[in-house]
Amino acid sequence: MPLIRIDMTEGRSDSDIKTLMDTVQDCSVEAFNVPIKDRYQIVTEHKPGRMVLLDTGLGFERSEQAIVIQVFTSTRATINKTKFYKLLSQNLEQKCGLNPKDLLVSVMTNTDVDWSFGFGETQYLSGEL
Repeated sequence: MPLIRIDMTEGRSDSDIKTLMDTVQDCSVEAFNVPIKDRYQIVTEHKPGRMVLLDTGLGFERSEQAIVIQVFTSTRATINKTKFYKLLSQNLEQKCGLNPKDLLVSVMTNTDVDWSFGFGETQYLSGEL
């Protein structure tokens, strides 16, 4: 069950954002083998100039179309993370026109005790999930 945060500069249409979110979900389902209805996504739009995403010395520049995807999830194998990164890059370019240089992804691992789906309960620990 990943929680996915997507940060971007303002200006995309509602339709474009929906396509982007759907594409990210499809990649998550394929790479991490999560159920289709396991969907938790948050999109945050920022004013121009409010995101600084340098290249860490890799020699390229990002555009104002750059997005950041943060994934909070249980432990995932390196092969699954690598597949996720590649699928995102390919599918976001194909379906959303996002240049692969404009994609920054970070996966943060957590455990069952780190999740409450409501009611102040830890559903993974109680056996509800």
